This record gives sequence, structure tokens and C-alpha cells, in this order.
Amino acid sequence: MEEQRTPRSPARSGPPSWRRHGPPRWNRWSWNDEERRAHWPWRSTLLMTAFVLIGSHFAAHSQAGDRVQLDFFAWALLLVGSALLLWRQRHPVLVAFGTAGAGMVYLGAGYPYGPVFLIVAMGCFSAVVAGHRKAAWTAVGMFWAGHALVAHWLYRWLPPTGDQPASWGQEGIIATWIVAIVALSELVRVRREQWAHDRAERAEAARRRADEERLRIARELHDVLAHSISVINVQAGVGLALLDSDPEQARTALTTIKAASKEALGEVRQVLDTLRAPGEAPRAPAPGLGRLPELVEQAAGAGLTVEVEGEDDIPKLAPGTDLAAFRIVQEALTNVVRHSGSRHARVRLESAKGALRLRIDDDGPATGADAGGSGNGLAGMRERAAALGGTIEAGPRDDGGFRVLAVLPLKVKEDQ
Repeated sequence: MEEQRTPRSPARSGPPSWRRHGPPRWNRWSWNDEERRAHWPWRSTLLMTAFVLIGSHFAAHSQAGDRVQLDFFAWALLLVGSALLLWRQRHPVLVAFGTAGAGMVYLGAGYPYGPVFLIVAMGCFSAVVAGHRKAAWTAVGMFWAGHALVAHWLYRWLPPTGDQPASWGQEGIIATWIVAIVALSELVRVRREQWAHDRAERAEAARRRADEERLRIARELHDVLAHSISVINVQAGVGLALLDSDPEQARTALTTIKAASKEALGEVRQVLDTLRAPGEAPRAPAPGLGRLPELVEQAAGAGLTVEVEGEDDIPKLAPGTDLAAFRIVQEALTNVVRHSGSRHARVRLESAKGALRLRIDDDGPATGADAGGSGNGLAGMRERAAALGGTIEAGPRDDGGFRVLAVLPLKVKEDQ
């Protein structure tokens, strides 16, 4: 019995992500949650620890005789409380309660007042900024309540010996500092949430622009390739049919194929150039109704006779409207070549009541189930018209033919 092998997961194929996209860029303003948790704040924790230890040493000298002098247990509490700040981005809730607890034990043991308050403030500040507001408030409230309990009731049984109750004015100052720290924490949290919201909106706008650009390029490529390949397909069939009986006509068909493929390659290259060099001006102007004679000539090469009416009465159009009108006519003629048995089509152009009307008719009959086309062609025409605030009507006529009627808002290009 053959051993069955599990197919390799596609996700593991190819080079690692850091080789495909380059090394990660550490930007402190664009960290996501996983990156933030993976970050260890070594520098700030070391600076805070040094400040707390040095500041507590000077505070002990200034409060000598009033508070218990620092001993091994006091230094251990200060070191533990400061070291907990190293985990403030990974476990902010535990750090908030841990620093508050260390501060309560420190003050309850009668050690000097000093930078120990900064440890508690930093732990609760990090919790609020991380979004754990209730936990931070609870830790701050626990610390303040513990301090008030020690300063006004438990001082009788706790060191230093002969200690007096603290004044309520001092409690008011401590409460003010606590409120200020909480308010600052909330301000920073709100600002960070706003920054995150702005970044998300910018990213969404960039994705939307990218999607719109992809849709535009796909529509352009479809319009270019569908028309040219239809002409090439028809002429290739003619060339194959006449290769032996009429070599001269076959040569003409091959010449038409060469011209159509060359033009298609040129337009495809122009579209792709916008991808390779974004922001640069295109090398060739965008097609418009001024190129209708070329379109008629290409259609003639595919065996379709096209009559154009009203071309000289159309004023200069805005580039977007001009391009959309040309592509709509191009797609309509392509559908005639591919889906109609008629070898004659009529294009009628007229401008009236602030709108450009395009009407493309053929006499049919349909050569397949999809008369007039039913795929991306008609959808692309409707999208182009809708983008300009216009409309497209496409469907069979009563006499058996097919008609495409487009109405586009007329935006006259001002002469410079």
C-alpha cells in the first residue's frame, strides 16, 4: 500500500516573508498589537529604576528621623516595583496592580516618601493607555485607599514609632496628583486611539484607491484587447480560408493582423507603463473620439463597414468623457464583430441638452446566444457611463438588430 503524503501547504512555498518584502520596519507609531507586546521597554525601565533608587536615597536623607531608614527590604521593594515596569506593555493589568501593591507595602512599612509614587503612576498610566481603564482606576483607588488607611488609622501599629496622623491637606495633594495622572493617561489614550483611527482610515483609503486603479486598468485592458483580438480572430479565419485559393487576400488579412496587434501592444504598453512609473505622464495621449477613423479602419479590416454620423458636430470634450465615449463605441463595434451576423454598423453622435448621445446600431441577426455581448464588455460600458453620471441602454431592436445607446453628461473642454 502506497504511503500517502500530505501535500505541501501553499503558505509555506516560496521564500520567507522577510525575504520577499524586506526586513520589518520598526516604526513606533505604526506598531500593531503583536509588535507592541513583543517590545521590551528596557531603556525607559532602566532610567526609571535609576531615578527611583537615587531619588529614594536623597529622600531618605531629607526625611531622616521622621521615617524609617531604607534597608534591604525597602531596596528590594523599590527594585521589584521598578522591574515590573518591564512588562507594562505585555501585561499592563498585572503591572498596574503589582506596582500599586509594592507601593502600598513600601509606605505601610514607614519608609520615606519619594519617587515610589512614580512607579505606581507609570504602571497605571500604561494600563490606561493600553485600554484597561477599569483595572488602572481600581489599582489607583486601591493605592490611595491603602495610603489613607495607613496614614489615618493603622499608623498607631505600624512603623515608625510615635508617628502622627497625616493631615487631610496632604491627602488632598495626593488625590490631586492621582487625578492629574489619570487625566493625562486618558488624554494619551484618546490621542492614540485617534491616531490609530486615522491610520486605519488612510490605509482604507489607499486600499480603495488601489482597487479603483486595478478596476480602471482591467477595464482599459479589456477594451483594448477585446477589440484587437476580435479583429485578429476574424482576419486569421479569413487568411486560413483563402491561403491556397487567394494568397493576395490572405496577405491582406495578415497585414491587418499585424497592424491590429501592433496597436494593441502599444496601448497595453501604455497602460502598463502607468504601473511601472506611477505619477509620470503617459507617453501617448489617451484615445478619444478623434481616433474614430482608426476605429472604423480596424473594423473594416474585420469585414465590418461602419458609417459615422454627426462626428463633426461634437465639441471638444473633457478627457474623461472623450475616453469613455471612444471606449463605448469601440466595445459596441467589437460586439458587432463577435456576436452579430451583420457586416454593417452605424454610429450616430449628437450633442443636445448638455449631453452627448452615442447610438450604435447593427442589423443582426445574432450569431450566438449572447447577442450584443453579455460579459465584461457591457458591464464595462455601464461602469464608464455611471462614473460620469451617464447611462447605457443596450438590447435587441424590434426589427431584429441590436442597439447600444449611451448618454454622457457633456463637459466642454475650455480652450486655454
